[in-house]
Amino acid sequence: MAEAFTPLASTAGGMLIGAASALLLLGKGRVAGISGIVGGLFRPTSDDVAWRVTFVAGLLTSGLLLAQVDGALFVSSVERSPTTLAVAGLLVGFGTRMGQGCTSGHGVCGISRFSARSLAATLTFMAAGFVTVFITRHILEAAA
Repeated sequence: MAEAFTPLASTAGGMLIGAASALLLLGKGRVAGISGIVGGLFRPTSDDVAWRVTFVAGLLTSGLLLAQVDGALFVSSVERSPTTLAVAGLLVGFGTRMGQGCTSGHGVCGISRFSARSLAATLTFMAAGFVTVFITRHILEAAA
């Protein structure tokens, strides 16, 4: 599987994520952890809904707009069954709840705030990802 090396686009994307995270922290005093933002919509308080809806709408709208500009960016071939993808999604959700945050909350925002808990969480989910890819790509596929 060939991957495109896109250092400029990746750097620009990282800068936008960092800027958005910093603006949310400075403007609302909130961490830009996507799971926490979306989760808060299911247990809303009166002064907490508008910014969450706006944030999620911005994520969705920007993706839709980018798809209109260059739909090829969203072409993907996933060689896994729908059942495997559903189980994987449930495991990610479970891990997010268990770790009290997701990659954006811990990896982007927590580490930038020098949170030891976020560093430990990020190291844990990165290690789990490395092991999972190694097992699925090198062990399971070799056995098949």
